[in-house]
Amino acid sequence: MIPLDGQALARRLNQELARQVPALPRPPGLAVVLVGEDPASRVYVSRKGTVAHRLGFVHRQVDLAADTSLPDLLRVVDALNADPTIDGILVQLPLPAHLDAAAVADRIDPRKDVDGLTATNAGLLVQGRVGHVPCTPLGVMALLAEAGVTLRGARAVVVGRSNIVGRPMAQLLEHADCTVTLAHSRTRDVAALVRSAEIVVAAVGRPEFVAADWIAPGAVVVDVGINRLPDGRLVGDVVGAGLDHAAFVTPVPGGVGPMTIAMLMQNTFRAATA
Repeated sequence: MIPLDGQALARRLNQELARQVPALPRPPGLAVVLVGEDPASRVYVSRKGTVAHRLGFVHRQVDLAADTSLPDLLRVVDALNADPTIDGILVQLPLPAHLDAAAVADRIDPRKDVDGLTATNAGLLVQGRVGHVPCTPLGVMALLAEAGVTLRGARAVVVGRSNIVGRPMAQLLEHADCTVTLAHSRTRDVAALVRSAEIVVAAVGRPEFVAADWIAPGAVVVDVGINRLPDGRLVGDVVGAGLDHAAFVTPVPGGVGPMTIAMLMQNTFRAATA
């Protein structure tokens, strides 16, 4: 079993990007909007800011109270849309329950939608056309390419159908000529389905949902999940032990997470140079 080291690949991609920034007329600008005080979201936003500053980007963090109204949040998005120094806008999810995440996403200018969540960019992805692609699935594809995994004709199962990861992941794998099945909470006999796959992407958000004996010998396992257990341990959506029979496995943490941030920077750079 060979680990898919997202940390190492993200570091290299970020270094390559940093070398290109000084040649631009101005540095790329990334704005991240954080609503409320969710601890995990605050950590993620902080990491994004750290990487953006390291690359020489302009980074703006907009902190809003948890009780911010939808009209007030939309006004913030409108102002960032109109700001010529901002190339990428990301509204950190999840939002407080009273806010309509789809309405917020669709208010973002698709050219600045570096998280790929607007209906415009989602539609472009379905058609295989150029647009911004959600960062986590894009990072998974970069990891698979780095490892030299053969995608054409491969049987792939994506567990989880969120608009952020599962659905765009399935579409990217299909565009790469995989035969893709998208499993979800209503799928019958998920274990048998996963056992039939040569590539498994687990993005269900449930700790250790996928058992080690569901994985076929020689399969590639990409674990998107990162879950904190009551005892403080971080685990993925796949049971970490007993995967020696797999060909490649992403570690948790250090697998997909760093690649998500690296792809956010790539998308922001592309938006700035489009």
